[in-house]
Amino acid sequence: MDQLVDSRSESGEDWPSSLPSSPESSPPTTPQSCSPSLTAKLQTAHIVHETPLNSSVSDNDDTSHPPIPKSEPILPLPTDSQTPDHWISRDSRMIRLTGKHPCNVEAPLSALFKAGFLTPQNLFYVRSHGDTPRISLKQGQEWKLRIHGLVEKELEFSIQELKEKFPVITLPVTLVCAGNRRKEQNMVVKGLGFNWGAAGVSTGLFTGVYLADILAYCKPKNPLLSAYPSYDKPVPGRARHVIFEGADELPKGKYGTSQRLSWAMDRSKGMLISWGLNGEDLSPDHGYPLRLVVPGQIGGRMVKWLQRIEVSDCESQHHLHFFDNKLLPTTVTADQARNEDKWWYDPKYIINELNVNAAVCSPAHDDILEVASDVSMMQKIPVEGYAYTGGGRRITRVEVTLDDGNTWKLCDISYPEDLYRIYPIKSHPYFGKLDLSTTDMSFSWCFWKVEIEVKSLLAVRDAGFIAVRAMDEALSIMPRDMYWNATSMMNSWWFRVAIHGENNGQILRFEHPTVPGNANGGWMQRMKEAGLNPKFPRLGENSPSSSSLSGESMKPQGSRGDEDAKGVMINPDKLSTVITSSQLAEHADGEGPSPWFVVEGHVYDGTGFLLAHPGGEQSIRLAAGEDATEDFMAIHSMDAKKMLRDYHIGKLEQPSESSRSPLAQLETQDDPSKPFLEPKVWKKVRLVHKREISHDSRIFRFALPHEDQLLGLPVGQHVYLRVKKVDDATGKPEIVQRAYTPYSCSTQRGFIDLLIKVYFPSNESSQKDTAFSGGQMTMVLENMGIDTNTDELTVELKGPIGHFTYIGSGRVQWKPNNSIRNIKRLAMIAGGSGITPIWSTLKAIADEYLACPLSEQVSRVEIWLIYGNREEEDILIRQEIDQLSHYMKGRLHVWHVLSSKKLNEDWKMGRGHIGLECLQRHLPPAPSTPNDADLEDTLALVCGPPAMEANVSAGLQKLGWNLEKNVVFF
Repeated sequence: MDQLVDSRSESGEDWPSSLPSSPESSPPTTPQSCSPSLTAKLQTAHIVHETPLNSSVSDNDDTSHPPIPKSEPILPLPTDSQTPDHWISRDSRMIRLTGKHPCNVEAPLSALFKAGFLTPQNLFYVRSHGDTPRISLKQGQEWKLRIHGLVEKELEFSIQELKEKFPVITLPVTLVCAGNRRKEQNMVVKGLGFNWGAAGVSTGLFTGVYLADILAYCKPKNPLLSAYPSYDKPVPGRARHVIFEGADELPKGKYGTSQRLSWAMDRSKGMLISWGLNGEDLSPDHGYPLRLVVPGQIGGRMVKWLQRIEVSDCESQHHLHFFDNKLLPTTVTADQARNEDKWWYDPKYIINELNVNAAVCSPAHDDILEVASDVSMMQKIPVEGYAYTGGGRRITRVEVTLDDGNTWKLCDISYPEDLYRIYPIKSHPYFGKLDLSTTDMSFSWCFWKVEIEVKSLLAVRDAGFIAVRAMDEALSIMPRDMYWNATSMMNSWWFRVAIHGENNGQILRFEHPTVPGNANGGWMQRMKEAGLNPKFPRLGENSPSSSSLSGESMKPQGSRGDEDAKGVMINPDKLSTVITSSQLAEHADGEGPSPWFVVEGHVYDGTGFLLAHPGGEQSIRLAAGEDATEDFMAIHSMDAKKMLRDYHIGKLEQPSESSRSPLAQLETQDDPSKPFLEPKVWKKVRLVHKREISHDSRIFRFALPHEDQLLGLPVGQHVYLRVKKVDDATGKPEIVQRAYTPYSCSTQRGFIDLLIKVYFPSNESSQKDTAFSGGQMTMVLENMGIDTNTDELTVELKGPIGHFTYIGSGRVQWKPNNSIRNIKRLAMIAGGSGITPIWSTLKAIADEYLACPLSEQVSRVEIWLIYGNREEEDILIRQEIDQLSHYMKGRLHVWHVLSSKKLNEDWKMGRGHIGLECLQRHLPPAPSTPNDADLEDTLALVCGPPAMEANVSAGLQKLGWNLEKNVVFF
């Protein structure tokens, strides 16, 4: 594996990526840039025009509609490398809300807002309950959607058949998790859910067919369209509900939920069976190849990886249809909710439609404003953000107050979706019909903005907030006070940004209520730590006393504060049992039979809860041998903490002062006679040399503590590189971590060489705010001085990690079950800096080949290498590859492919991209014998940018390669 975040993806076989293969992308579109053109069109348009979108979605220059965002390059992340989702490309900017796995993330609020009306897929929030189904390109093309139950015609449709049989429709839809802004409720009293910030919301153009068209074609039997016959009690044999089920396998069955048949058959409600988002196929995290989209409702109703639709006389019986997405009475505590099932089965508490909500996006959290020396200059700042509501209604009013609601200032609102009313699309090769001119339904967010005088902010600094509320056309309005509930869902009280004066009023700093995920920050946390109740926000000297705002009286009956959490997790009978670091280390293997982990200095055995854990057993296995305190305490309710007592086995022995983690206690002093790397321990290295091999590629040499020490990295595996630094602007510590495959061979002693492509800032961004993932690490390395290892900047290694190993003598260890295979033919396909994991294996085989007698060389592995780049100067380690090709005397076949259109006429190798014809001509035949044993001697290794891996995946399948058995995607 090479730079996971810098250059390439493991997802090539899994879905047809339409991502660009280069890191350049157009500048994000801001809501502000949409507003003037929108206003002008609304003022001048008198005739409805039919303006088709540009057929090339990624190069859309049609100014009549909101710009369609280009998906930015994203790559598999080190965080996911040891999870079942290791193959998925994800944006490193996304904020993790539930630890390593499953994936629940939101974008930084500023990045989301900056992206504009349509959110790129890579910045879309992700809500997952378990492993993301790994669906290959071929499986996606053959995907069948089954319609059955109380219908006259039970049928199956492929995606192509859906496109041919029903009109293709595209709708702009805002998706919102019911937990959006949940952390604010969790700061009052921890509920059952994890800590969403205010970016659990995203908007896109979803393409598919109306669910109503499919149902009308299959004809529900004896439909009963009345909404409340005996309040949701089944009427046998009468079709009244539509049940949807996805492909994700969860501990308590597949994810499924349902809709009323009357809603599902109403085209005006816009329910889609969708395969596209912003002109691209859905990504794995967002439901590839098919999903349900229910405009105006919460995201939990929109089943991903959709496999079947059942028309039924009763609602869905899936576990999470009942035990999730419920707004319980505020008197019900989290503990009651988990112990008393009656609340979950009561249909009155189900959440379907979104409520009215809004958030301030600018000024952002911790933004600084320098106040003009002359306050009379009437300095103003823009305050802006988003607002949305449910059920197809429209936001009609957004207001801002600086005095806790005594007076309000009306905001300007822009509705980018209206451009699809003014300029409808009737027939487009991808989007089909995108036409809002005949409907008053509104399924998208809007943006609001207001100018506020700085002197007004100065008047309330240190004791006031900028608070926003929104209203929709049904006159539903955001409440002043929080409606706390056990699931902490649907939080929509006024969004408040605190105003702080600093440097004698010369600077204003803005503070949001919370910081998403497990990070610390926000005025609500500060209030709580001060003994105040953040449910009743007050700042400054006139705040009510802590005694009147704190205490159990302000919490739901029966709840406990965080101060009780440690006690409920500990089994008193085990309190005197001491667990040594050696004992913990014996259970640190995540794949072992009994994973142990540490929370608040105590050790827990997760074995008995592996199958029952709601997030899947992988969530526990990933924490094996490690301190999981931060993630566990942040995302689990008091009820879950009580359950932990059953798995408590003792207290971890006190670490020495030099220890960095429970396992680090085993390490006294680095032993130069042993390999340097340890999978669970970070170890310091020094940058001692940098060699420039192209305009944007370097070989960085890091020295180990001992010059004769082996690194201890098997061929084909990789290391984590971590840089700990202090941010120059904020003074706060930062950690940057990436995974790399060394350029140096596995037998090298005393140092490690990493071949790394440096991503320099683009013209549209500064060094500190790079426009693409990966630049943060590579620019640190580029600017790092030799032998730099101080308190302000340290470099560390950890490993090995990886799922593929070249053992030697033509043997590899790979799936399934890490079995050993003897390889005779090896195909290698690389793009850009994806050559590094390919190179490590190629070099090891070549060294064996050159070292063996001539009589044995003919029996060695034969290799075919296809290497794609843009320009000839971009070809990395070309000289070394050419030398190996010469010395291996016909056993190594090399073919370079360049995509630049400005190549010299004397270039004799491939032009364009690595496609089907290239693979067919320059690789060995696909292993296609019926006997699986005969497939073992041929393997392909693939590593490159997402678009390249997707093309290679599709091409290999067409040539008969079995992706599961014979293709390794690094």
